[in-house]
Amino acid sequence: MSDTTAPRVFVSYSHDTADHKRLVREFCTFLRREAGVDVRLDAWDDYERRDWSLWAIDQLTSADFVLVIASPDYKRRADGSAAADEGRGAQFEAAIIRDGLTRDLRAETRRILPVVLPGRSIDEIPVFLAAHSTTRYAISEFTTEGVNDLLAAFSGVSEYPAPPRGNYVGPTFVSRSPESSPPSVTSGKRTARLLTIALEPVVRGGDLRLTGADLNGIHYGNSIVHQCSNFCGDSRSPIEYNFRRSFRAFESVVGVLDNASDAGQVGYFQVFLDGEAQQQVEVTYGEPAKIRYDVTGVLRLRLVAYRPDTLDNPMLAGAMAAVGRSGKLPALAWGNPTLFT
Repeated sequence: MSDTTAPRVFVSYSHDTADHKRLVREFCTFLRREAGVDVRLDAWDDYERRDWSLWAIDQLTSADFVLVIASPDYKRRADGSAAADEGRGAQFEAAIIRDGLTRDLRAETRRILPVVLPGRSIDEIPVFLAAHSTTRYAISEFTTEGVNDLLAAFSGVSEYPAPPRGNYVGPTFVSRSPESSPPSVTSGKRTARLLTIALEPVVRGGDLRLTGADLNGIHYGNSIVHQCSNFCGDSRSPIEYNFRRSFRAFESVVGVLDNASDAGQVGYFQVFLDGEAQQQVEVTYGEPAKIRYDVTGVLRLRLVAYRPDTLDNPMLAGAMAAVGRSGKLPALAWGNPTLFT
């Protein structure tokens, strides 16, 4: 997993015992060192005086995923049965996590991942995380195989993904005389690869991020996101890849991000194959679209996602933001762009 696609992961746990804290550190060290995950842990930031409540808020709100480490003390504190002065940090973090689940259950269920380390029990997961009716991640050992289910949750790609669906053709009836030979069918095996992992872009707009994206309640862990903060440096920030005639098809789900501040925006997505523009696709909030192109023999792919009413003038956009008016900034994503060979 490259640095550009590594998820940011915050680990929420309680300081039950010295052995438990050591086990959590070993787990986090493995994820960061061996799996390349951008793990954030309080023990690694304990080198200066800081406001730990503000630190926790920043970690919980900025993380792509939050790992809740099951333990007896965390369960009591998270479920509200501990004394008010016991494990205040765990109680504070759990309260924020519960609030997020109440606000958006579907999105936060994908983002908040209960983890059971070796020697711990599923019954030590807090009640509000519904350990017996939702997915939990039991880590048998600190190896790639031992954390594979967790890595799959980060990537949004199943170990056994469903094959791409072809065009529905309905039944086919073949008329032939008795002496004719039966029709033959040939098929080729195709391999799917995520574009953001398989290739490095040769051109990448400054307002693009390679990260996870939520489109109409579905999480796409390896996406190309066009989202500006105060103004866009390039309202049509492109991204380009060299294909070298190595692929047969390109597929993606395109749409307006679920967390878009302006849900009324219209997004446009356009694919260029060796400089030739394909038909533009229009999407609205909550209505993503699936696109697929034949890229056999294509040397270069160019992707452009934009919002047509975005203010291109940075000074004007800044002035609008200063008075609380929208600069009509895009919040668009190419969800899990995939290549087929």
